[in-house]
Amino acid sequence: MEPSPGPTPAIEVRGLVKRFEDVVAVAGTDFEVPAGQCVGLLGPNGAGKTTTVEILEGLQQPTSGEVRLLGRSWARNAEEIRERIGIALQETHFHDRLTVEETVRLFRSFYPRGLSVEEAIALVKLEEKRGAYVMKLSGGQRQRLALAVALAADPEILFLDEPTTGLDPQSRRALWDVIEALKGKGCTVVLTTHYMEEAQVLCDQVIIMDHGRIVARGSPAQLIASIGGEQVIEFATSPALPAGDFAKVPTLVASRPRGEGHTLSVKELHRALPALLTIVGARSARLVHLSTRQATLDDVFLAFTGRSLREDAQP
Repeated sequence: MEPSPGPTPAIEVRGLVKRFEDVVAVAGTDFEVPAGQCVGLLGPNGAGKTTTVEILEGLQQPTSGEVRLLGRSWARNAEEIRERIGIALQETHFHDRLTVEETVRLFRSFYPRGLSVEEAIALVKLEEKRGAYVMKLSGGQRQRLALAVALAADPEILFLDEPTTGLDPQSRRALWDVIEALKGKGCTVVLTTHYMEEAQVLCDQVIIMDHGRIVARGSPAQLIASIGGEQVIEFATSPALPAGDFAKVPTLVASRPRGEGHTLSVKELHRALPALLTIVGARSARLVHLSTRQATLDDVFLAFTGRSLREDAQP
C-alpha cells in the first residue's frame, strides 16, 4: 500500500524563472511553505526576492516554472486565490478623511466572505481608534490599519512587505504580537524584512536569495548552526592589524573585516578571546573596541552574501 500523501503545502514553487529581456531576476527556485508557518524571504537588493513575492501575489507572470497557492494556480484559479490571500505593503495610502472603521468596512465590502469589521479591528488592537480619521493616526497605527485591511477576507495566506519599517520599537513589537496570533490561527505568513531580529523572532523558515537563486534555507537555528561559529567577537585596534594575524585564533571559523575593525566567528569563546588579546598585545596594539555576542541571522546573511542586510538596505 502506498503511503497517503501529506497535507497540501500552502505555497509550492517549482523551477521558477523570471527574465526581463537579458536580465534573469529569478533563476530557477524551488521551495514549499507548510500551512500555518511564517517564512521570511531575505536577500540583498536585486537578489530576486521582490520579484518572487510579486509572482506569488499574482502581480507578475513567471517566464517559466510553476507556482501553486493552496493547491491552486493563478492561471486557472485567480479569482479564488485573491479571495483567500491578504497583502500588506510597506506603505499604504488610505483616504485621510475616512475613519478606521469606514476604511476597514470599505475593503471588507470587496469580499464575499471574511471577518467582520469588528473582528478585523480587534485583531490589530485598534478598537480605541475605530472612530479616528486616518490623518490622525501614528505611523504604527497606520501599519496596523493596513494589516486590518489585509485581514478583511480572513486570508489563509498573508503577504507582509517590510511591515515594520520606520516604526518605533514598541509599535514594531505590537505588530509582532499580531503576526504571532495569526500564525496561532493557522494563517500562513510570507514576510520580507530588513530586520534580522524580526525574522529570527517570527519565522519558522528563512530563505536567503542572492543573484536570483536560493543560497540558504532552514529554520533560524539551523541556519545559524550551518555557519559553524556560535559566538562572534567584534573588535578594532589601533593601529589596525592585518586579518592574517588572527588566523591562528583557536576554534576560529571565519574572519571578516567590518568597518574599521574585524569580526571573528568562533566555536569556543573562552579559548578564542584570550588568544586574541595575546595577539593584540604582542603587536603592541591598543583595543579601540571589543564586544562579544551570540551568532545571529545577520551573520548567516553576511556569510552567504558577503554583506549585512541592514547595510544593504541603506540608500
